[in-house]
Amino acid sequence: MKKIKVAVIGVGHLGQYHAKVYKSLNDVELVGISDINKKRADEIAGIYKTKAYYDHKRFLERIDAASIAVPTKQHYKIARALIEAKVHVLIEKPITENLRQANELIRLAKKHRVLLQVGHIERFNSAVRALKKIIHNPQFIECHRLGAFQPRGIDVGVVLDLMIHDIDIILHLVKSNIKKCEAVGVKVLSNHEDIANVRLVFQNGAVCNITASRISQERVRKIRIFQKNTYVSLDYVSQEATIYQKKMKAISKKSINIEKQDSLNEELKSFITCVRSNKRPLVSGEEATIALKVALDIVKKIHR
Repeated sequence: MKKIKVAVIGVGHLGQYHAKVYKSLNDVELVGISDINKKRADEIAGIYKTKAYYDHKRFLERIDAASIAVPTKQHYKIARALIEAKVHVLIEKPITENLRQANELIRLAKKHRVLLQVGHIERFNSAVRALKKIIHNPQFIECHRLGAFQPRGIDVGVVLDLMIHDIDIILHLVKSNIKKCEAVGVKVLSNHEDIANVRLVFQNGAVCNITASRISQERVRKIRIFQKNTYVSLDYVSQEATIYQKKMKAISKKSINIEKQDSLNEELKSFITCVRSNKRPLVSGEEATIALKVALDIVKKIHR
């Protein structure tokens, strides 16, 4: 089997793990990594026995696909260069800074017939995948995504940094248009909102309450979903879920059987499979753009 030649652009906190996974895949050749920080590029290239580049344009003709794990402001410029070079692209979330850029990348990907996948990693969480067999008509969803302050993520606010994960999952589960959105947020340690709470009301009657914070001491990644006669509590971190169901006049409780897997590993394996077989990715540019639109609307309401 011919190996897919890949590269990783941006090897900071997240990009280094992309390099690690690609290096472990038998059907992939990690051609190189790129970072404007020469010391960092040399360090990660040394660890994963590949070549360090300080400009991603130098390896465009040598690769089939690439992960982009740079700050959001650079997503569009780098992704456009790769797509126009007919390189398949996986961009970390959010897809871009704004909708105009996102729609342009979608257009270019179609024009050049390349794959455009976006790194909404929670879609590949084993516990989330298990929900698909259980959740059919959610009526109320509550999400909490809390974590400690990290200076590396402050180029965007907590909505685009953390909450967008839950926005994507909710849109995936509810499958209805948003009727009403209420949002509040506060700047605490950065120039963007660091904590936010959102209430979404959908046209089908579903209601979602989402809280995201990057100034919490405790790391929490949980979602609770209520539908008729059923309540599901899911922990993204532990990949564990519990289901409560009404049967006759009693409430039963049981753990959902989940085969735990590494979400990033599953995401990148899926990306390579889609590149090889020309399949639509689980999280396409179009889906990521819808999540981005909701997130940007929330940010606007907070700033008002």
